Amino acid sequence: MLYKKYVCIKEEMKSISIIIGLLAGLLFGLATPFSKFLLSQLNSFQLAGLLYLGAALAFLPFIIKNWKIEYSSLKRNRKKGHIGKVIFFGGILGPLFLMIGLKTANSMSVSIWLNLELVATAVLGVLIFKDQLDRFAVIGVIITLCAGIIVSSQESGSGIISGIFILFACISWGFDNHYTAIIDGVSPQTITFIKGVFGGLTNLIIGLLISKGEIQLNYIPIALLVGIFSYGISIVFYVTSAQNLGATRSQILFSTAPFWGIFAAYIFLGEPLSLIILSSFALLVIGIIFTNLSAHEHEHYHKSNVHIHLHNHDDGHHKHSHPENNEFIKTHSHIHDHTEEKHTHKHYSDLHHRHKH
Repeated sequence: MLYKKYVCIKEEMKSISIIIGLLAGLLFGLATPFSKFLLSQLNSFQLAGLLYLGAALAFLPFIIKNWKIEYSSLKRNRKKGHIGKVIFFGGILGPLFLMIGLKTANSMSVSIWLNLELVATAVLGVLIFKDQLDRFAVIGVIITLCAGIIVSSQESGSGIISGIFILFACISWGFDNHYTAIIDGVSPQTITFIKGVFGGLTNLIIGLLISKGEIQLNYIPIALLVGIFSYGISIVFYVTSAQNLGATRSQILFSTAPFWGIFAAYIFLGEPLSLIILSSFALLVIGIIFTNLSAHEHEHYHKSNVHIHLHNHDDGHHKHSHPENNEFIKTHSHIHDHTEEKHTHKHYSDLHHRHKH
């Protein structure tokens, strides 16, 4: 009976994480056509910087309100080095490479090429970050990749140089995805704020130096607004999903972003939408379903630790109590500790299950 309750709780948490991951992909996908438009007025460094400063701006109220708690968590966090890598790969290199590639390619082609982020995340996950994939997850990755290949069959090449820069962006974000997923002592909002401030300022300063201080002021608010939703809120949604599903599975959900970008390019830029694109989108949905069908099961050991993430009580891992006795709260996030434990159940490569096999 207790195990059945645990399974129900985990399924509820998984469903929430899947929805959040899809929303992250939707918001990020909408950025591609808007960024293409903005690049006609801003250079690549300026736009990359403004987008990430917008991401930081989205959570400035949260940081102001909770700065004591967040600063305390950041100061005692044992993974500060990972935060630096998130800033470097995700806040500086990723957006810069994307803007350079987008400059000379149409937005629909770039949206398709962004599916390479899934491949980069999956390969890096298996080779470096202990992200375990069962046969259903592997099938899901393959189907998702096929969806991108099929939809790209109707696109003409937009230049090998652009494609290379998009590949570099995807590899950078692949590293960013995994480092972000394992930073568990700091809230997603704080991670996004720090990445946005440091990454945004770095690229913006470089962009201003290149343009000798010139920038189209009337386009700054638009770029910041795109950054707030497509990089700020989207990143926090992705981090929340990745912490509960693992980086690779969440990246498959996030890989819907190129298709949302294609639809946005059709609506806002008038780029053509074909039956091939709609068929590929359906194939991508099948890939997502396969990826989340199963998880592997075996006896495993948990070390004691302290971290913060979205969680439920009575799920087999979160047995702490609240001073205010609000045990009725189903899903919430706060700093909490875990005692060491050994048990058996189905699991993903989430925050609690990045162990060796």
